[in-house]
Amino acid sequence: MVAPQISLKIRQGFILVFVLLVALPILFYSIGTAYYASLVDATEKNLEAHLYSLISEVDFTERGIIMPSTILTPELNNLNSDTYAMIYRDDVPIWYSESAVNVNFTPEYIEPKAGAADFRRVEYNNTSYWQLSLTVILNNIDQSEQARFILLKRNDALVKLMDGFKQTLVDWMFIMGIAIAGLMAIGFIWSARPLQRLDKEIKAIESGDIQEIKGLYPVELQTIKADLNLLLESQQRQKERYRASLSDLAHALKTPLAVLKSSPLANDADAQEQLDRINVMIEHQLKRAATGASDTWKKQTVIKPVLDSILSAMGKVYRDKDIIFDCKVGKKDYFLGDKTDLMELLGNLIDNACKACRSQVTIKVAQGKTLCISISDDGLGVPQDKRESLLTRGTRLDTYESGHGVGMAIVSDLVKSYRGLLTISKSEQLGGAKFMLEFNYHEKK
Repeated sequence: MVAPQISLKIRQGFILVFVLLVALPILFYSIGTAYYASLVDATEKNLEAHLYSLISEVDFTERGIIMPSTILTPELNNLNSDTYAMIYRDDVPIWYSESAVNVNFTPEYIEPKAGAADFRRVEYNNTSYWQLSLTVILNNIDQSEQARFILLKRNDALVKLMDGFKQTLVDWMFIMGIAIAGLMAIGFIWSARPLQRLDKEIKAIESGDIQEIKGLYPVELQTIKADLNLLLESQQRQKERYRASLSDLAHALKTPLAVLKSSPLANDADAQEQLDRINVMIEHQLKRAATGASDTWKKQTVIKPVLDSILSAMGKVYRDKDIIFDCKVGKKDYFLGDKTDLMELLGNLIDNACKACRSQVTIKVAQGKTLCISISDDGLGVPQDKRESLLTRGTRLDTYESGHGVGMAIVSDLVKSYRGLLTISKSEQLGGAKFMLEFNYHEKK
C-alpha cells in the first residue's frame, strides 16, 4: 500500500505551526529565564554595593558600633523602600535602616563561608526576599568586635520587573510570529514558482504545444530538467526508429503477400482464407508495435473532434442502416494519449457497435479524476460466457456473431498500454452490448 504524499503547502504549514507553537514559546521561556537570572545577578551586585557602603560608614567607638543618622544609600532611608539593612551582634540587633522600621521579623542566621558573603532567596512571613549577609570583624587600636551585616530586597520588585518584561516580550513575539508567517508565505511562493513553471511546461508538452523544457530553473531543478529532456529526446528517436522499421517491415511483407494472392494458390478457398488471415494479423501486429512506440504521456487529445470525425464516417459507411447516434461529450474532455490511438480505440468499438446494432448507438463521455467512455448498442449483445474470452489474448476475435470482436485485440492491447480498464456488460437502456473504457489520470499524476 502506497502511503499518501503530503503536499508542499501542508508541509510548509507544519513548519509554520511548529515555529509558532513550539519554537517561539521555547524562545520566550529561554529569554524570560535569562532575563530573570540577570535580574537576580543585578540584585546581588546591588546589595553588595549597599553592603560595602554600610561597612564604610560604620563608626566603631568604645560604646560600640555607631551609624550615622542618615546613610549614603537613598534606598535605605526611605520608609516605602523594598530594600532593608540590619546589623547584628550575635543574635542581638544593634542597628537597622529607616526602611526596616516596619519589618517585624528576625532574619535567619546563616553561617557564611570564611571571608565570603552569603546570597540566597529566603522567605519570612510568607514573603520572599533576596538576602545578602556577611560577618565582619570591626576593630580599632584598643578593641575589636564582630558584627553581622544583613541586607534584604523583596522579591516582589523583581516580579514586577519580570511581569513588565514578559508583557513587552509577548508583544514582540506576536509581532515576530506575524513577520515569520509572512516571510515563510513569501518564501514558499518564491520557492514554488520554479515548480509551477516546470509544471506548466510539462502540461504544454502533454498537450503537444512544445517538445522540450526550455525554461531557466534553479540549480536543484537543472538535473530534473536535463533528465526529462533526455527522456523526451530518447522517446522521439525511439518512435522514429519504430516507424522506419515498421514501414520497412510492411513493405517487405505485403509485396510477397500480394504475389501470393495473385498466384494460382489464391484460387483455393482455404488458401485465400489463410492469406486474408495473414494480412489481418500483419496489420494487427504492426498497429500493436506502433502503439507501443507512442510517447503517450505527453499527448493531450480533445475527444469531441475525433468522435465527430468517426461518427461522420460511420454514418456514411452504414447509411443503409440509418443508425441514430446519441453522443454526449464535453468540449473540454480530453484523452491523455496519442490522437491515432484514440481513433483506433473509438473507431473499432463504434464500428463493432454499428455492425451489431439494429438502429441505435449511444456514446457517453464523462471526465473527472477518471475518464469514462461508454459505447452501447441495441443489438443482441455479447453472451455472458463469451465476454471474458473476448478480451483474452490469442482468441480468434473475428468469429463472434452480431459483429462484435473485430479489432478487439487492438483495443484490448491499447487499453492495457495506457493502464486503462475495458469492461463488457449489457446496456440497461438499449438492451445490447455496452463497452466501458476507464482511464484513471489521477493515479498517474
